[in-house]
Amino acid sequence: MNIPKNYNHTNVEEKWYKYWLDNKYFHSEVDDREPYTIVIPPPNVTGVLHMGHIMNNTIQDILIRRARMQGKNACWVPGTDHAAIATEAKVVDKLKKDGINKTDLSREKFTEHAWEWTHKHGGIILNQLQKIGASCDWDRTKFTLDDTLYNSVIKVFIDLHKKGLIYRGIRMVNWDPQAQTAVSDEEVEYKNEQSKLYYVRYKIKDSDEFVTIATTRPETILGDSAVCIHPDDERYKHLHGKKVIIPLVNREVPIIADDYIDLEFGTGALKVTPAHDENDYMLGQKHNLKSYDIFNDDGTMSEAAQLYIGKDRFEVRKLIVKDLEKDGYFVKSEDYTNRVGFSQRTNVAIEPKLSMQWFLKMEDLVKPATENVANDNVRFLPEKFKNTYSHWMENIRDWNISRQLWWGHRIPAYYLPNSNDFVIAATDEEALILAKEKTGNNDMKISDLRQDEDVLDTWFSSWLWPISVFDGINNPDNEEINYYYPTNVLATGHDIIFFWVARMIIAGYEFRDEKPFKDVYFTGMVRDEKGRKMSKSLGNSPDPLKLIEKYSADGVRVGMMLCSPAGGDLLYNNNLPEQGQKFANKIWNAFRLIQGWEISNEIKQPENAKIAIEWFEAKLNSSIENLDNQYDKFRLSEALMTVYRLFWDDFASWYLEAVKPNYQQPIDKETFEATNRIFEKLLKLLHPFMPFITEELWQLSAKRKENETIMLQEMPKSEKFDKEILKKFEQTQDVISNIRKIRKDKNISFKNKLELKIKPITDKYDNYFDSIISKSCGLSSIELTEEKIIGASSFIVKNAEYYVPLGDSINKEEEIEKLEKELKYQKGFLMSVSKKLSNERFVNNAPDAVVNKEKAKQAESESKIKAIKEQIENLK
Repeated sequence: MNIPKNYNHTNVEEKWYKYWLDNKYFHSEVDDREPYTIVIPPPNVTGVLHMGHIMNNTIQDILIRRARMQGKNACWVPGTDHAAIATEAKVVDKLKKDGINKTDLSREKFTEHAWEWTHKHGGIILNQLQKIGASCDWDRTKFTLDDTLYNSVIKVFIDLHKKGLIYRGIRMVNWDPQAQTAVSDEEVEYKNEQSKLYYVRYKIKDSDEFVTIATTRPETILGDSAVCIHPDDERYKHLHGKKVIIPLVNREVPIIADDYIDLEFGTGALKVTPAHDENDYMLGQKHNLKSYDIFNDDGTMSEAAQLYIGKDRFEVRKLIVKDLEKDGYFVKSEDYTNRVGFSQRTNVAIEPKLSMQWFLKMEDLVKPATENVANDNVRFLPEKFKNTYSHWMENIRDWNISRQLWWGHRIPAYYLPNSNDFVIAATDEEALILAKEKTGNNDMKISDLRQDEDVLDTWFSSWLWPISVFDGINNPDNEEINYYYPTNVLATGHDIIFFWVARMIIAGYEFRDEKPFKDVYFTGMVRDEKGRKMSKSLGNSPDPLKLIEKYSADGVRVGMMLCSPAGGDLLYNNNLPEQGQKFANKIWNAFRLIQGWEISNEIKQPENAKIAIEWFEAKLNSSIENLDNQYDKFRLSEALMTVYRLFWDDFASWYLEAVKPNYQQPIDKETFEATNRIFEKLLKLLHPFMPFITEELWQLSAKRKENETIMLQEMPKSEKFDKEILKKFEQTQDVISNIRKIRKDKNISFKNKLELKIKPITDKYDNYFDSIISKSCGLSSIELTEEKIIGASSFIVKNAEYYVPLGDSINKEEEIEKLEKELKYQKGFLMSVSKKLSNERFVNNAPDAVVNKEKAKQAESESKIKAIKEQIENLK
């Protein structure tokens, strides 16, 4: 077999991914097998591949490939999210570069530009996912604005409205002045900002007295409706029922008393701006205060502000302080650390703003979703995120589901002529029928109705994702939804536990009375070596495609998974994919070694090979048992390390050394065939982690039928194995390592055969692995002895002394020094064990098996100390 010396990953990856696609190995249809379903967390349609995508999608691919090899009907549904705010921002930016303003376009024309952008950029990230080997069912690719999914969203809105769960009203919302839309509480990221606390005095009406307030936002003074004091504050009791005059605009407003006030903050007197602070809004509602909306949607001052009209809010902050100072209202300012909310989408400071919005009542909707995570019907991994989830669910607020955008699912509310009254309908035609019924006006036309301008929050479509990708909203009893739902596992970042995970669970129970998935595997964040979040601005985020080009897709996958515990952050550096690449090369070179052996039908299988095969098959079955347990617990990094060590340490370093033929000698057919069988099993275990190299080597390792693939081969199962043989071989490994060290330390060539003398200390010596020791160490003989061997290098393993006679070449001083070091270690070890056994609490409370194990350690250590002392005496 002509196997290239070096592994050319680029050719291999292109060849096999095309082969998999051409043969539709990723495609799933309903059949009699057990389904295994994953829906991809849909990336933004405008997105490009980043390191977080690599980690998250590698995890999903590992799970789906393993399920496929277990004989399950594996279905991994890909797709993208229309990402309303992000996409609209990109389209607006693109139009600006072309000299076009959004405001100059009709909604229909703008939407055409958005679709053009989507068709041009929408497939990029999905194509990039193919580069890492993602085995998604690409025939099922979905987009949240596809007709089926669009109709699902509208149907759900209508259903919830009929149930009285959706309402419209003016509420305080988080306003993003750059995107010019409301955003949900979960889309606001709070940061500590070094700002100023400004002290400003307000004149009491009909008095020479002033009251001083403290604020971090002096620009909002122009929207003040009252000053609030605590009813029990002795400093201000004389001001009850009086009025103050707002500086600069000279507006008379009442002084109100409310125990909401914190007596310790600032001056104890609070300015109340109901239109631009959530707590002030509640005070305003309680005390029936008027609201003054002083900001335009873009964050500039509105006409209601009276001053600085059209200027940006942050510019006005500087201007108003100067004017307050000039007119004698400014008292002082001091440094202050303030928590400021920023829009996650645009990184612009949020402006609390009164706005007419659509809301979804959440209080009753969340109950089944809360209960079924608490009882592990939906299992969270790691479990610690259950507390985060339950805290949010127990304190949930109504969901602001409307966004002031044009790109997305348009709210299906149609306003009646010259009225704020409306009907809810899926189409214009249905709306007209309902409007005629509601008004009794049969002459009404569609053109008389006006559809709501807003679209729904992006998450209002993606919360239906596990259902809508199988058309379970429009056709709730169809074959696919009944077969594939609930899905098996959701792999996603813990940062969207509220945005998406919680809401999907809510939707699952509301619309199908069933969980959307059985397990949620939370991934951590990919960070740089300093623990910083990766970002373009910091320049610390490598291009995944360049990493794949350099280190191979398999190398990058392995690198990302080596240090990715569930829920834990990954500190990335290029050593990780490099380690993955080295592992791929190790696999490739092991295959080349095996296939390079000459095979003989005449040679009888040697004893060392027979025993090595028996040991490795036991090790393989033990590892598979361990591997299955790690998969069940979603310990995927540990699972990778299990198969990594099995191949690198046990197979390549121990097994191949034990069975390989002597230099320029052939190997017997029986051992060669057994080695090939073992290697093929290893490839199958490695395949979910390293799909490309395993496919290439599996195809090369035997003559395959047309259209065969490793991905549809049965995953090896653990069979019964002898645990004792594994324990014994660990002892054998120690013996071999010690003899190899003697050769290395004494610079003895492997061509020079050595003798090995063994003196049992207590137990009878087990010679089962002698043939492997002899082969691996280049021994001429292994003999038992009752005497200590003078002039030999020696060591102790378990309950036996081992001697390698070296004649005149032994250096007694070096040997004594080595033995004295070992004696010191054993004395320290014995002391620690004896201390534990002298502890009455330990002996009385620990299980008998644990105590007996410690006693066995004590006895073994005492035997070793005695033997080492005798060896030292014999050398003196």
